Amino acid sequence: MEQGHKVAGGDRLGKTIIFAKNAEHAEFIRDRFDRAYPEYAGHFARVVTYRTEHADTLIADFGDPTKSPHIAISVDMLDTGIDVPDVVNVVFFKLVRSASKFWQMIGRGTRLRPDIFGPGSDKKNFYVFDFCMNLEYFSQPGAGSEGSVQKSLGQRLFEARLGLVSALDQADQDKELREETARHLHGIVGSMNIDNFVVRPEREWVRRYAAWEAWQHLTVAEAGEVAAHLAGLPSAVRDDDEDAKRFDLLILKMQLAVLDSDHLAMERLRRRVQAIAATLLAQTTIPIIAECQALLAEVADDEWWVDVTLLMLEHARKRLRGLVRLMEKNHRSIVYTNFADELGEVSIVDLPGVAVGTDMERFRAKARAYLKDHDDNVALQKLRRNKQLTPTDLEALEAMLVASGAGGPEDIARAGEEAQGLGLFIRSLVGLDRQAATEAFSEFLTDSRFSTVEIRFIQLIVEQLTANGVMEARRLYEAPFTDVAPTGPDLLFNDNDIDRIVFVLDQVRLHAAAEETVA
Repeated sequence: MEQGHKVAGGDRLGKTIIFAKNAEHAEFIRDRFDRAYPEYAGHFARVVTYRTEHADTLIADFGDPTKSPHIAISVDMLDTGIDVPDVVNVVFFKLVRSASKFWQMIGRGTRLRPDIFGPGSDKKNFYVFDFCMNLEYFSQPGAGSEGSVQKSLGQRLFEARLGLVSALDQADQDKELREETARHLHGIVGSMNIDNFVVRPEREWVRRYAAWEAWQHLTVAEAGEVAAHLAGLPSAVRDDDEDAKRFDLLILKMQLAVLDSDHLAMERLRRRVQAIAATLLAQTTIPIIAECQALLAEVADDEWWVDVTLLMLEHARKRLRGLVRLMEKNHRSIVYTNFADELGEVSIVDLPGVAVGTDMERFRAKARAYLKDHDDNVALQKLRRNKQLTPTDLEALEAMLVASGAGGPEDIARAGEEAQGLGLFIRSLVGLDRQAATEAFSEFLTDSRFSTVEIRFIQLIVEQLTANGVMEARRLYEAPFTDVAPTGPDLLFNDNDIDRIVFVLDQVRLHAAAEETVA
């Protein structure tokens, strides 16, 4: 309200979107605003979520420069898809780590608006108020490219178990627990397939630690090397109980805290484990939980934690890990902080690549609609049918984007650069003709030596190409392919066949580039 862009001659805050974490958080923000600015209470700032009644009317009023609300507090609903050129302030009150989501949210402020600050004073920029360090994160090269906040749960478990083994070696204690943990890690590494192209670059490390002798003693340095080279690799050893794995990680952290005599961490982790035990104790009508009632009561009580040992924690982990998934998840406590609400020194972050102008999401939608209506274009047909493009074809495709009115030359150049080629960008909009995709993999689909399951795997590739136009080879080790082959194509095909599949995918990609570019 003090530092945001003002309109109406500087008398009123311009249209503002606040991105909140959840519905309760959004309502809390609104309540605090209404208390701080009672003259605006009830109309100036409104919550807009999927549970809001008459949300469409609220959004329409928000899009009207003269109507309230002037502040929309949103949870997911306004992140994408709305077009309100009057938005001049965007507030991040939530942590975002998905690059696509972040740029869509930023895009709410990029629409042009003439005369917004007065006659002849057009919208040339917009303000982003960030309280969760999203700008700093996405200002770094490659930030959010994986759309993930942190390492996978499996990788964190692997690293925690490595740390436990190494710490037990240094402390020279609990040899039974040490061997059991090391055996588990040895089994994971021994089940890594070195023919998997993700694993292949680390095959020397896999072979070394697939031998039990390498696990007899681990120094801190060796544990670090194993974590760096092996922790994130796929393995045939799998555990699909996510809740159980999270509990495993909690106990492992507790065991490491005990070894390090980290009393602050021990206290924090103890409260979390006790809270889980107390929640499960309230559900003893479930037979499997009732069987562990005595242990749950002990863990929930403070006395059990006096002089707790690593083996006591390990026993509790094994007995209780399978029960965590049965916990009721509907009732979660809301934690209110009581910090002094003070802003520190304001810092300005230059976020590269952001300018007021075209909304790329709308650009893609408008271009897709135009291309669909002009599907008979010769160059577009060549692109969809997996025929090699020429420079003339690319010029014709670029002219189609210009004619669509979706954006200007800079927008088209940006789209081509982000997609690594204009042909690939347009292919991502229109997809690949199903018959062309089928023909590309005809050698697999017509060869009688391939089983029904193998043919289904190839058909999934055809479906992906039909929908998206191109496909990276690494996708073969992700869903939906892992639904057919849990460890990827290596489970079904030999090396020559996998190389051929990758080759065909590369050719499909190259055909969307001009011949001179390919050369």
